[in-house]
Amino acid sequence: MAARSEIDVVIPSWQGRDLTLACLEQLAGQTVAVRTTVVDNGSSDGTADAVRERFPGVEVVELATNRGFGAAVNAGVARGVAPFVVVVNNDVLCPPQFVERLVAPLRGDSAVGMVASVLVRPDGRIDSYGLEVDRTLAAFNRFEGLRLPPDALDEDGLLGPSGGAAAYRRSAYEAVGGFDERIFGYMEDVDLALRLRGAGWRAAGARRAVATHFRAATFGHRSSKQVSIAGFARAYMVRKYSLLAQGLGRAAAVLAWEAAVVAGEFLLGNGPAAVRGRVRGWRAGGDAPAAAVPWEVVDEKIGVLGAAVRRLRAVTT
Repeated sequence: MAARSEIDVVIPSWQGRDLTLACLEQLAGQTVAVRTTVVDNGSSDGTADAVRERFPGVEVVELATNRGFGAAVNAGVARGVAPFVVVVNNDVLCPPQFVERLVAPLRGDSAVGMVASVLVRPDGRIDSYGLEVDRTLAAFNRFEGLRLPPDALDEDGLLGPSGGAAAYRRSAYEAVGGFDERIFGYMEDVDLALRLRGAGWRAAGARRAVATHFRAATFGHRSSKQVSIAGFARAYMVRKYSLLAQGLGRAAAVLAWEAAVVAGEFLLGNGPAAVRGRVRGWRAGGDAPAAAVPWEVVDEKIGVLGAAVRRLRAVTT
């Protein structure tokens, strides 16, 4: 009998058959044994059948409808028992040593609950090396849009991993309840990282775990749908973490940031979507369990200018 893998890989998918098959092809060549689960979010493109045919060793979980990223990942994680969980977007291609390098910090330090990978775009620019948040909990992909070799990266201000390709210690993930399924897409990784850090778990980076991300392949880069979903997540987080009740200074900073972002979306032609998403997110946040911000993990050094530069880089590169 084959030894049980200590790594569960979970891949959420929606209407992405070819992307999912390409992702699985890369994962099949990993230098460590993995148990892989694909969670299909109600696709109509034959993803589930294609995966079963091409990769009979991969478990397929079919959801009746598209329940979003977090719900899909939670469903996949629940099907496994391995101590380490690796979450990979179906639009990410992982070279052979990727998973081994990504889980290395979990093996080396029992206090580490999550690990960030380096995601690069097809053109060689960095997509993310984990996440960082400013004093308003505005979240940014670290080093996004830059051309830097992995050795030039650092972990200063690292909150946690991007959900595009991340590793989690199962015991930590389960203890905080996994992803918040009220968030359909975007910022669910930020929320999980905040809750993990608040529970005392550390975040680590794996600079040698580098994969290619075909970014926004699911929702479409800068589409109205993407802007609306992101707006929902942002307003939901503002209310869930009671940011407007954290003193006048912080509340004013949050409102100013939101006004600037929405104004920018109007200039880009997506303003109505940004507003509608935020209205829905604010309403949904009223039903969310209250969460406290572990302020010590917030990067207060980002500042207004730093946040503006990061935002501009995100929408223009």
